[in-house]
Amino acid sequence: MPNPLTLAVVTGLHPYNVIAFQDFFHALEGVEAYIQHMEDFVSTPQDMRDGYDCVMFYHFHMVTPTGEEESWCVRPTKAALEHLGTGNQGIIVLHHALLAFPDWDLWTQITGLRQRKQFGYSPGEKLDVRVVPSDHPITQGMSSWEMTEETYHLNEDPIDSEVLLTTEHPKSMKCIGWTRQYKRSRVFCLQLGHDNQGWSHPSFRELVKRGIYWASGKK
Repeated sequence: MPNPLTLAVVTGLHPYNVIAFQDFFHALEGVEAYIQHMEDFVSTPQDMRDGYDCVMFYHFHMVTPTGEEESWCVRPTKAALEHLGTGNQGIIVLHHALLAFPDWDLWTQITGLRQRKQFGYSPGEKLDVRVVPSDHPITQGMSSWEMTEETYHLNEDPIDSEVLLTTEHPKSMKCIGWTRQYKRSRVFCLQLGHDNQGWSHPSFRELVKRGIYWASGKK
């Protein structure tokens, strides 16, 4: 498609199936994804980072950056992530990235999750994904569905957020998809997305594509 949305997909410190992950993004019509490690993203000049319509985080960094790290490619992390929200570039936080930086207030403001230190997880769960009735562009007209997914056990739901997806699974947080505002950026957070069992699901693909368009301000 002409003029596709450009998406930076930021990974790191968590394994994933590279080929299946790339195939997932190739299947999203109208989206051109650039998968890159966190160190590559933060080391890129600011004007180039700002050029993406949307940034999706899929990393699992746990240590709060200080800006004084010994490694030259890690040192820019704090400043680069603090720059988020200064423009209307979209932000998506996918799956394990929700649990990243548990001691950093900046990540709390982006995700709406205050308690990220204590959590459990259950891979391979049959999850009933329930669409909360609303006219939100991400989920409007979508029906609930079932999928196999890794769930997270968290003791709270996100604050100051619009809930789009829920589940009653006993091993999952109840709210599994939500939107919020971080400074000037639209933010879409999603617990789903562990592996190809989710990435290949038609409803998941449609959801993520809509989320990218919405966060980018295109819908």
